[in-house]
Amino acid sequence: MRLFYFLALLAVLATTVVAWEKEDHEIFDLVSEIETSEGKGTTFYSWLDVPPTASTAEIAKAYRKMSMQLHPDKNPGVKGIHERFARLGVVATILRNKESRKRYDFFYKNGVPRWRGTGYYYSRYRPGLGSVMVFLTILTSGLQLLVQRLNYRRDLERIEKFVREARIAAWGPKLTPIDGQRKVKITVGTSADGSPRWLEMVVEGQNVYILDPSGHMDLLDSSAAVYPTIFNTWFIALVRSLVRKALGSGAKEAPPEGLEMEEDDDGSSVTGSESGRSTVSQNGQSVRAPTVKAGGKRRKMAAKKRQ
Repeated sequence: MRLFYFLALLAVLATTVVAWEKEDHEIFDLVSEIETSEGKGTTFYSWLDVPPTASTAEIAKAYRKMSMQLHPDKNPGVKGIHERFARLGVVATILRNKESRKRYDFFYKNGVPRWRGTGYYYSRYRPGLGSVMVFLTILTSGLQLLVQRLNYRRDLERIEKFVREARIAAWGPKLTPIDGQRKVKITVGTSADGSPRWLEMVVEGQNVYILDPSGHMDLLDSSAAVYPTIFNTWFIALVRSLVRKALGSGAKEAPPEGLEMEEDDDGSSVTGSESGRSTVSQNGQSVRAPTVKAGGKRRKMAAKKRQ
C-alpha cells in the first residue's frame, strides 16, 4: 500500500513541469501552426528567409517583402491566406522585439518541449469533469494493478523461500526426499525481544503445508499468491459492489484465496486466523496460506503429539 501511494505521488509530480508563461504558450501555438501551414521544420527565420543572426532592419525588410506576397488582396480566393498573412505579422512582431525574440531563440536552439504543462493543454482542450475523472480512474487503477504485480512477484519469492527451508529441515541440505510426513519448524523472523519466531510445517512428498494451531494443514504453493487482475482494482471492485447492492443480493463476496499483506508493529509473527487458516509473517508482512482441498472437501489432519 505504501508503494501504491508513492507511485501515485510520483505520477502527480511527473505532471508538474516548468511553469511556462503566456508568451511561451503563444510561441508554442505559432510554431505548431507554421509547421502545419508552411511545412514541418519551418521556423520563424526560414519562413522570412533570413538567418538567425539577422538584424532588426533585415527582419523588417524581409517582412515587407513577404507580406506583399501573402497579402489577401493579391491572393483572392486562396484558402487560408488571411490566416497566413496574420500569422506572418505576429512572427515579425516577435522577432523585432528584443525580449520576445530572445524568448523565441531559446526554443529555436533547444527545441519546443513536447510536454508543455497541464495548463497549456487544459486551456486548449478544455476537458470536462467527466474526462478528468475518467483519466484519474484509469491512472490510479493502472498504478494499483502495477502494485499488484509487484506484490505477486514478492509473494512468490517468499513462498519459495518458506518451501525450500521446510524441505531442507525435513530432508537435509541435499534435499533427498523421504517418504511419509515430516513435521518441521522454520524461523520466520524475530520477536521484539530478539528471540526467534517459529512456524510449524509438514512436508509430505513434494507438498509443503502450514500446520495451524487447530491442526489443519494448509497447502503452501504458488496458488497461495493473489494473481494480479483488473477485477481487483478499486474502481471495478466498487462497481461490482454497487451492482450487488442494486440487485439486492446482500451476499458478501468471499475474499480471494491467497496472500494477505498486513503490517505488524513488532516485526515478524505467526498467528492463527478465526477461520483456522494459518498466517505467516516476516518483516512485518503476513502470508495467509489457502486451505488444502481434496475431492471438493477440506482436508483435515489432527496434529500429532510431539515426540
